[in-house]
Amino acid sequence: MADPNDYPAHRKLVTRLEEAGVGFEVSEHEPVYTSAEAAAVRGVELHSGAKALILKAGNRFVMVVLPADMSLNSKATKKNLGCKSIRFASKEEVLSLTGLEPGSIPPLGSLFDLPTYCDARLAENERINFNAGAHTLSVSMSYDDFIVIEHPAFGVFAAEADTH
Repeated sequence: MADPNDYPAHRKLVTRLEEAGVGFEVSEHEPVYTSAEAAAVRGVELHSGAKALILKAGNRFVMVVLPADMSLNSKATKKNLGCKSIRFASKEEVLSLTGLEPGSIPPLGSLFDLPTYCDARLAENERINFNAGAHTLSVSMSYDDFIVIEHPAFGVFAAEADTH
């Protein structure tokens, strides 16, 4: 297994989960760069993926967490966040804010001093799965434990992904 010390965000995440006393599983796998690849390598439903997006909402950065089989609903997100404009953070902004590349970010904005907003439909999963600070490391944990640890704000942020 990769040395977790090579991945500071992974180490920070695991420490947070261990200190909270929740059950979770870490898995190492081939590098994955899409939600579909991640679900396949994990052997789980795509909907159970917790996709963490870093957005610039007005003049602040936030994390929005969606089920991995859904896409961002810009109109609903602007309404829920109370702002007139949103955009995805650039790769450089994501790296500056989290120390990570897009696609490797765990859905705990609190690890990066970012407010976390969660689409209510993620609650349809008993367990959630997500990349854990590297494209080769994943965590599986109960949705309820995620909510207890992270305390995200809830709303509608996702739309059915366009499959055409």
